[in-house]
Amino acid sequence: MGGTMDGTKQRRRGNTRQRIQDVALELFAEQGYEKTSLREIAERLEVTKAALYYHFKTKEEIIVSLFEDLTKPIEDLIEWGRRQPHSLDTKQEILRRYSQALTDAEPLFRFMQENQATVRELSIGEMFKSRMLGMRDIIIDPDTDLVDQVRCISALFTMHAGMFVMKDLEGDPEEKRKAILEVATDLITQAHKGA
Repeated sequence: MGGTMDGTKQRRRGNTRQRIQDVALELFAEQGYEKTSLREIAERLEVTKAALYYHFKTKEEIIVSLFEDLTKPIEDLIEWGRRQPHSLDTKQEILRRYSQALTDAEPLFRFMQENQATVRELSIGEMFKSRMLGMRDIIIDPDTDLVDQVRCISALFTMHAGMFVMKDLEGDPEEKRKAILEVATDLITQAHKGA
């Protein structure tokens, strides 16, 4: 897995549109979304405002495009999951892929957490909710009992909590990611046994 991550980072650096997204997120994190201007983003990138404008007309466009790019793997995963049998293998694979997708989208989720008002205005919140419902649908067997359905939903919540709550715990990020995945996998395995 390590190799592909670095590849993504390299590729993101070479691509102007993605460099704009990355720098915008950095600035939003440092000084807040409201206080950051397109001009400042252009300055940090050392490009003209016109060059930036060619890709994005507004800050909103930058965030919405980031959201679409970074959650595309989650959308693809939901599509894939819908076509698979409801086996334990499938569910474990779904959680593995979801874990990776969440890790890659982490800067975006941090933005969403810190700028909830903006997120509500930008309809990202709605898009995000529909992704979450899609994940729920491919991880739950509708015909299992309620306790096992709750276990499956808890597996997803464990992974989301991992994004935010676990940040403050000591330890290596990759170790934490594995621990979170293990707990989530335990939950769906238990739910599956009950089914």
